[in-house]
Order: sequence, then C-alpha cells, then structure tokens
Amino acid sequence: MTVLERPTTTTPPDSPPRRRHPTAWLLTAGLAAALLVLVPVAAGTGAYPVPVADVLASGLHRLGLGGGELDRVAESVLWNVRFPRIVLALLVGASLGCAGALMQGVFGNPLAEPGVIGVSSGAAVGAVAAIALGLNVLGTWTVPVLAFASGLLTVLLVYAMARSGGRTEVVTLILTGIAVNAFAGALIGLFLFVADTAAVNQITFWQLGSLSQATWPKVLAVLPCAVIGLAVAPLYARRLDLLALGERPARHLGVDVERLRITLVLVIALLTAAAVSVSGVIGFVGLVVPHLLRMAAGPGHRFLIPGSALLGALVLLAADLTARTVAAPAELPLGVLTALLGSPFFFWLLRRTRRRQGGWA
Repeated sequence: MTVLERPTTTTPPDSPPRRRHPTAWLLTAGLAAALLVLVPVAAGTGAYPVPVADVLASGLHRLGLGGGELDRVAESVLWNVRFPRIVLALLVGASLGCAGALMQGVFGNPLAEPGVIGVSSGAAVGAVAAIALGLNVLGTWTVPVLAFASGLLTVLLVYAMARSGGRTEVVTLILTGIAVNAFAGALIGLFLFVADTAAVNQITFWQLGSLSQATWPKVLAVLPCAVIGLAVAPLYARRLDLLALGERPARHLGVDVERLRITLVLVIALLTAAAVSVSGVIGFVGLVVPHLLRMAAGPGHRFLIPGSALLGALVLLAADLTARTVAAPAELPLGVLTALLGSPFFFWLLRRTRRRQGGWA
C-alpha cells in the first residue's frame, strides 16, 4: 500500500438502532387521554348536572355525527356556559404552560416564569386603570383590550431598557423586569386608592383570577394569539436545546442568540398577555408545569414545549373545575387556588435546587 492510499476501515458489527425513550410519547398520549376524559366530565359537572353520556350525545349532534339534542335548558347550560369556560381554560392553560417552558429555556433557569419580564403586572395595570377610571370605550372589551395592550407594551419597555450595545444580557433583563414589576405594583396601588368601593371590589376579583365571565367572544379574542404563539413556539425547540449549552457554544453552532431571545420574548408576551387579559392573574402554572415535565421526561424542548401546553391546559381545566365545585354554590378564585397549590411546590423546588447545588453561595 502506498502512502497516498487510504487504509481500508472495517465496519463495526451491526448494533441495534437506538430507540427513543418512550417516556415522552407515553406522557403525550396520557395527557391527551386525560384531556379527552376531563372535558366531558367538566362539562357535565356543576349546579345543573348533565350526565356525561348526554354531553357526548349533544357534542356528536352538534358535529353532525349522530347523537341527539338535549332539552333546551341542558343545551343552553352546555353551550352557553360550560363549553365557553372549558375552551377558555384550555387556551389559557396551554398559553401559560407553553410560555413558562419558553421562559425557562430562554433564561436557562427552571425557576423562571412569564411574570418575570413584567407581562402579567403590565396587563394588570391596564385592566386596573380601565376599571378604576370607569373607561368604557370598547364596551365589555375595554378591560381585556387594555390589559392585552399594556402587557405587550410593558414587555417591549423592559426589553428596550435592558438592551445595551445591541445586546441584552439575561441578568439585566431579569433585574429590569423586577424593577418594572415593582413600578407596576405601585401604579396598581395608586389606582386602588382613587377607585370607589365598587371598582375596588371589581379590581380585587380580577386580580384573583377567574374564568367565570367566559363567553364565546372572549374565546375568539384569545384564539388567534394562542394559536399563533403555540404554533410558532415548537419551531424554536432545537435552538433552545443548543442555547442550553451556553450562549457561546450556541453561537458557534450557528444560533443567533439575540434574535432568538427577541423572538421568544415576544412570543411569551403574546401568549401571556392574551391569557391574562381574559382570566386575570393566574400564577404558578408557567412555573410548575414545565418543571414537572422536565423531571419526568428530561430537558429536550421538542417534547417540553408542546407537552407544557398540554399539561397546562389539563392543570387549568382541573383547577377551574375544582374552583367552581369544591365550595359550591360559592366559587373559589382560580388564581388563589393555583397559588395555594403552586406555592408549596415552588418552595420544594427552591430547596431541591439549593440542595443539588450545595448552597447558593
């Protein structure tokens, strides 16, 4: 063999192909099955009970697939009260869960959640201002529209203030968000001071979070933002996986980190502002849901992003069902219920992270 000839390489013996870990597929199937079961159960449960079989029959009848029409009262309860609330819970939960997964991927921190960049508090300022000042420019849409607009504007303001030299550092973005959150809290307090008693009660109810005012028009208002955000988010899963290696390795692998961060912050703002504008402030869904899936199936974003949307929808639907039935005929505020369940988990998460890292110092 001459020096210019390449030595022949021996092929390794055949080995069985790698199989993907089935956990992600099993979780996806399990979450989808749980949603299919919970939706008719939630639709039939309430002050006016409707058997699950009747719920399915009514749904099939509306879809033209058989079934049968129920009596007038049952049809009205299902399609004018229960189903708008269920669909809104699914959209809001999916939006918050997906936004939380994106937030934790962008910041590289499992303790991050959408409220960090000020979108929730910014939306709250718009809603509180509309209620306290008695604004009624858009009728019943005034509060949701102002909440959505102020949430988006707040995120853009936070990003503009954190940007320096054409770049935005994660730490600067977080600290700017904290400062803006504090300022938004002060504005909310000021509006509460000048509002009358009726407005204060309405503001308090909105801040506690609820889906009791769900209607089909509100569903249609959230639907475009939720669909756009949920459709765009999975497209960035691979780049988020690369970003998890660190900013410098991600840049070497061809990721435009700054553009990725700008795009995903806007997607997070779109999803969160749309959700908050119709439901009020509902905390801990964006924090708890992605971390539960990360512990179960690993940190890969190709499953984590759509999985968080599925689990977020399931969690919020179950929480809403609990909120309106556990203390019937009264209804617990949804944000209070999610905070009661999410706060202990957050404390456990802090303790677990601290123990793994051997302390914060």
